[in-house]
Amino acid sequence: MNIKKMAIYDSIGKQYKKTRIPDFRIVNKIIELLDLQQGSIIADIGAGTGGYAQAIANLGFSVYAVEPSSVMRTQACSTSQVKWFTGYAEALPLPDKSVDAVISILTIHHFSNLEKSFQEMYRITKSGKIVLLTFDIRLAQKIWLYDYFPWLRENALKFIPLNEIINLIEKNTQTHVESSPLTLPHDLSDLFAAAAWRRPELYLQPEVRAGISSFALADSNLVEAGVKSLTTDLSNGQWEAKYGEIRTYTEIDVGYRFLQATNR
Repeated sequence: MNIKKMAIYDSIGKQYKKTRIPDFRIVNKIIELLDLQQGSIIADIGAGTGGYAQAIANLGFSVYAVEPSSVMRTQACSTSQVKWFTGYAEALPLPDKSVDAVISILTIHHFSNLEKSFQEMYRITKSGKIVLLTFDIRLAQKIWLYDYFPWLRENALKFIPLNEIINLIEKNTQTHVESSPLTLPHDLSDLFAAAAWRRPELYLQPEVRAGISSFALADSNLVEAGVKSLTTDLSNGQWEAKYGEIRTYTEIDVGYRFLQATNR
């Protein structure tokens, strides 16, 4: 995570815990992909306020949480199961082979040097196990969100394609990477960018938008224009007429993917 984006999280992180509540289905999938015995040590890179770190620790694991933003770290609960470190993905403050696995959840688009970050993740693992949750809009069906906030799609298209990320991981580690989709349930508790796909009203709430980095990094005039248009269409029934069918869906694939790296 670079200095500019750390500053963003020092700003948006002040209310982060209110809307970025770990979702148990994501936690369970991470545990499934890690396939580790209880008591294993897991490093969480870009741990934020520690929601996922603590949720995983509650299932019987020890977690080393690495986070550069002091605002995010100060909101974390202090427990014996989660040990906190100040640091960046590109220079992890952990010894070689000091953890059983590494996770990083919706963070790698903030890293300033992906090659170095992946090398560092591999360096600190005993087993080479790495599980990432990331996003590639090229794999997603277009949803209503991008009609009101088109810059979200434009910005997301600047992210590195998933196949290139996989190639970078395999090139900079001695691992093989497999991808699996995270289809978003309609009632996710972790309100990241597309999480409220069936709950458009949530995007009208400033605290929800404040917990999403893509909104925090956007031009405030563009954000307000989209919010105004969405507010109008929700109140006059236009949103329901154009997009209401989506409320009948229970889950949707909008490009989120788990990446599981294991030693070759």
